[in-house]
Amino acid sequence: MKNKIKVYRAMHDLTQEDLARAIGVTRQTILAIEKGKYVPSLDLAFRISRHFKVNIEEVFSYDENTQADAGK
Repeated sequence: MKNKIKVYRAMHDLTQEDLARAIGVTRQTILAIEKGKYVPSLDLAFRISRHFKVNIEEVFSYDENTQADAGK
């Protein structure tokens, strides 16, 4: 799953720590999601998108190639 969390953090002048604190996760969780090493739960994805006041599709997009690579 691709995401634009880093872009939205930059637009809102937030660090990974700031975002993590705001949505109730660790900075390491935000880092892992940004790098594509962790796919967030639907609840967490919605919390992130709500924090930025955008639709979930604006932050996250499904990439079949990424999913296929993750299974190897």
